[in-house]
Amino acid sequence: MTPWLLLLIPLIGAAAIFLTKAELSKWISLGVSLFVFVISILMSVQFEQWGSMGTGLRSETSWINSMGLTLDLGADSVAMMLVLLTTLLTPLCVWGSFNAITSRRKEYYAWLLILETAMLGVFLAQDLILFYVSFELTLVPMFFLIAIYGGKNRAHASVKFFIYTFAGSLFMLAGFVYVAWQNAQTGAGGWSFAIHDLAIYASTKLSATEQGWILLALLAGFAVKIPVFPVHTWLPLAHTEAPTAGSVILAGVLLKLGTFGVYRFVLPMVPEAVVAWAPSIAILGIIGILYAALICWVQDDVKKLVAYSSVSHLGFCVLGLVALNPIGLEGAVLYMINHGLSTGALFFLIGMMYERYHTRDMNMIGGLAKRMPVWSVFMVFFVLASVGLPGLNGFVSEFMCLLGTFVSSTDAQQWPGVLGPQYAAVAAIGMVLAAMYLLIMVGKVVFGTLKEPDTTDRGSLPVDLSLREIGVLAPLAALCIWIGVQPTVLTDAMRGSVEKVLSPYPKRVKEHVEQQHSESIMLKVPESETPDKEDHHA
Repeated sequence: MTPWLLLLIPLIGAAAIFLTKAELSKWISLGVSLFVFVISILMSVQFEQWGSMGTGLRSETSWINSMGLTLDLGADSVAMMLVLLTTLLTPLCVWGSFNAITSRRKEYYAWLLILETAMLGVFLAQDLILFYVSFELTLVPMFFLIAIYGGKNRAHASVKFFIYTFAGSLFMLAGFVYVAWQNAQTGAGGWSFAIHDLAIYASTKLSATEQGWILLALLAGFAVKIPVFPVHTWLPLAHTEAPTAGSVILAGVLLKLGTFGVYRFVLPMVPEAVVAWAPSIAILGIIGILYAALICWVQDDVKKLVAYSSVSHLGFCVLGLVALNPIGLEGAVLYMINHGLSTGALFFLIGMMYERYHTRDMNMIGGLAKRMPVWSVFMVFFVLASVGLPGLNGFVSEFMCLLGTFVSSTDAQQWPGVLGPQYAAVAAIGMVLAAMYLLIMVGKVVFGTLKEPDTTDRGSLPVDLSLREIGVLAPLAALCIWIGVQPTVLTDAMRGSVEKVLSPYPKRVKEHVEQQHSESIMLKVPESETPDKEDHHA
């Protein structure tokens, strides 16, 4: 079964939507996205060996051989997990939008399917050009989803989202082009844009200085997408103004394009630069954890609070990525999945509340457990998952990221790193702050005295959740419990891919430490070699 089906079927579905009546658009979109989800499950089952690059999912297509351009698709186990996350969230977003979207429905559902194609293209691309085209294509559907179907400040939010991410991507493209050009100049095979070949060339042939500049260029694109402090300011506005499905996709998948880019390109391509700059990257991640958590603490808008919490939570993911050991990197990948499930569900819940009360202000609404008990149960559950309650999915990934950071020291034997306990200790404060601001939010919105705005208009919606809305949330809740109880199913599957990416790092870290040690010795002048006054006069 060719992976091209995952890209072509949503595009065919988007085209079909424009050829039918508006009333049928939501059903076509739901049917197509469910079909893609089923295909992705069948393809994941076809994997001959999880963790082996391209073994179970691979399609090679020559395009312009003279220019080194191909249309290769493939996935390792990490990419396949993100493919499954994408194909799961897309039909849920379509289903969850049935009542929320009442105008320009054909465009809305078509944009969702086009966005699904672009996101899957990022995870499946084995060619640099195909990756970059897919990476940039994600901007277009999300721009229109925010600009047309967003809130009052949707124009400003969509433009800021587009400018930030597009500008960062241009620096990333410059880094990619430099690597490909250098490879073409020195290699015997001419131009090649195969990601695997370029990663080998960059990691073995480029100097430490060149790798440093490549790292800066790539992070300019991926850090904005994650987002990392201080290039995070576009995210809360985009989240707040986007429609519910847009916020779910943005948090669940689009932010993972940045962390996946670090896993897919930064770690394999520039190991020397990563070892040298990992402490600085980790510090930016920790600042994001604490700074965004403090901002969450003073928010009145529930949706903006959850949006800023994504900046804080993904700081842990950044720490796991630069811990340079399997437990940290496995925790980071698991965090990508878990954040998509729990935070995506929180945005669904906030959207369901907004459809009934038309406000997200915690000063105007509260005590909803008395009015919406089913909604409140789901709200408390997914908040506890985001907080990291043991037994749920969030605990496993946060613990692994912090543990990987803690043991990432130069004293480690098998997997030495350049971080250590001090980084983990400061980052752990963010876990305490997250528990405080999320539980305070639950205390205001769910518990306490019932408080409803005077302008409440539920339309055709019931007071509490409908069966459709429960159906949207139930799969996410089940996965949160399953991953919390059985995380080894995923960690065992990704281990081969993770160790392959990290294979150059033990040697690089030891060389880095030895170089620093030798430089420090050269800067010191031994006392035995210092001339005394008598020798000087002599």
